[in-house]
Amino acid sequence: MILVFGKTGQVGRELAQLPDVHCLGREEADLTDAASIRDAIRKFSPAAIINAAAYTAVDAAETDGELAHQINAHAPKIMAQEAQSLNIPLVHISTDYVFDGTGTTPWTPDDGTAPLNIYGQSKRDGELAVLEACDHAVVLRTSWVFSSHGQNFVKTMVRLAQSKSSLDIVSDQIGGPTSARAIAYACMRIVKSPLPSTSERIYHFAGAPDVSWAEFAEEIFAQLGKEIAITAIKSEDFPTAAQRPLNSRLDCSGILADFDVQRPHWKSDLKFTLDELKAGTV
Repeated sequence: MILVFGKTGQVGRELAQLPDVHCLGREEADLTDAASIRDAIRKFSPAAIINAAAYTAVDAAETDGELAHQINAHAPKIMAQEAQSLNIPLVHISTDYVFDGTGTTPWTPDDGTAPLNIYGQSKRDGELAVLEACDHAVVLRTSWVFSSHGQNFVKTMVRLAQSKSSLDIVSDQIGGPTSARAIAYACMRIVKSPLPSTSERIYHFAGAPDVSWAEFAEEIFAQLGKEIAITAIKSEDFPTAAQRPLNSRLDCSGILADFDVQRPHWKSDLKFTLDELKAGTV
């Protein structure tokens, strides 16, 4: 059995639909309590662990850094220590926000990190803690996650399309939209495969092709059949509490080479997500 932390998150909701998976919610594992995390893992004695839990309120983290670090760094460290003691694999989901977003070249797993905000720093601290504590741990960085669950850009655009005829959308941030379903698949592929002996244990996984938020929105509205006028704006014209990286392109060649996992085409995944929303099945 594969034990998943993050029952109510986007990726956790997708993993919960797969066989031989048990997803833990807060009632079974309090991520602010180390003993609670250890007890949950020891109770189930899993064959592998996937950490899909995270504090993802990027702007709120600027004033709630202690909780962000508790969930994104301290809790994963405990999971990794338990995985090491059980001699089982752990996949820890991380983010493009560990980079500073400079340049236009896709980030490789061994590029230097320099988070721009507290959320990104908490995730980087979590990566380091996990890799240090467990020899069988893999960090999977991804970006721009969307699904029919929770809060995300796609669902926001769908909601705004009901009442807006025009929108200002940021166009100088570039990345790969990635469906939670695809991330769940990638996680399962990793935990069920031998870890290559030459592995650096950090992999990138993001949808293709890379686009701006404005271009992503255009495709969402096109698939919805909505005529929404989009004005492309710069990040500086849409101020947020936490600074966002401009370049979120990820080099995903490693996961293809080691696990035969290709970059998913986000346009087809978007269609699946929109169909789910239209059907009201979520």
